[in-house]
Amino acid sequence: MLYLNECALLCALGSDVATIRRRLLVEAESGLEESSACSPGRMLPLGRVKAALPPVDYLPLPLRSRNNQLALAALAQIRPAVDAAVARHGAHRVAVILGTSTSGVGETEDAIAAHVNTGELPQGFHYGQQEMASCAELLARELGVTGPAYVHSSACSSSAKALASAARLIRMGLVDAVLTGGVDTLCGFTVAGFSALESVSDTRCHPLGEGRKGINIGEGAALFLMSREPSAVALCGWGESSDGHHMSAPDPEGGGARIAMAEALKRAGIKPGDVDYINLHGTATQQNDAMESRAVEVLFGLDVAVSSTKPFTGHTLGAAGAIEAAFCWLAMQDDNPEGLLPPHLWNGAPDPALPGLRVAGKGARLGRPIRYALSNSFAFGGSNASLVFGRTR
Repeated sequence: MLYLNECALLCALGSDVATIRRRLLVEAESGLEESSACSPGRMLPLGRVKAALPPVDYLPLPLRSRNNQLALAALAQIRPAVDAAVARHGAHRVAVILGTSTSGVGETEDAIAAHVNTGELPQGFHYGQQEMASCAELLARELGVTGPAYVHSSACSSSAKALASAARLIRMGLVDAVLTGGVDTLCGFTVAGFSALESVSDTRCHPLGEGRKGINIGEGAALFLMSREPSAVALCGWGESSDGHHMSAPDPEGGGARIAMAEALKRAGIKPGDVDYINLHGTATQQNDAMESRAVEVLFGLDVAVSSTKPFTGHTLGAAGAIEAAFCWLAMQDDNPEGLLPPHLWNGAPDPALPGLRVAGKGARLGRPIRYALSNSFAFGGSNASLVFGRTR
């Protein structure tokens, strides 16, 4: 079995696990704030990390980016445990597998703006800052590990796929431990891109709701130490599919989504009725919510508790799979014996055209610990990933 021994997390809800747990499970308090930082002249709800971040001026220029600052901040939360794993297994037996979709694109935006004004690129800019592998290269360098180090960049499924890849490396016997997860950073590029698709809401998103207008965008990082050493939560199964229906729109029948969820259940060795909670991809776009709700109904029926946590954080794109996995991890720890569920923040008005999924409201709980949770991540181009987590004690 593959265990998630440690979890590091920072996002719009806070910069440490305890704060995020409280705001998510107890207070049900969104971290989104109005800002025009990534959309000049247009105020939008954004999920911004507000904590002071570690310096990167000591690093080679290609590794200096805000994205890598978030990665370092997350690593610091679990650094002693990761260092201990490296000492125990050896540097060559530890891997770093991450997901991202932006890397240092924000630094490129700033450099281009400076070039427009001065005719020159800033001395502090290097094209390598936007390389997708940068965050894995950085963390491997920081830890001194020599095992595999690479990045998945498949848009919104990136870090869910990173967790699946990490699990495969351990199961194949190539490594004994993996630092895995995802990191993504706000920038004008992503806000403008989703705005061009008419998918960005100017109010807080409300997945599954009538009149929903699209996503809010956020940033954040989540890292796990994965190994075979027992702990409270295990990654029991994962499923992936690539339906290739459309460059940006999902298959309206949800075929690829169903394949990913069914494969995750099969690999975990459980039935749909064993799942206590589903963390929906839940973007609040018209097409995604319609597709996903129908796919969930077909596989699970209407009795399983579901929620989308994107109204708390914004859609963190390449980091979303890892951050939402971390929310499941938080809800499955020993300090949640009543099975308090991540709630679904919305306007409370369900879209009558969608299946009536059992939405977990604020304070919703099972009355016992969560046994199994499933988390969905569905990306452009039909890149789908589902993860099943199980409580082991």
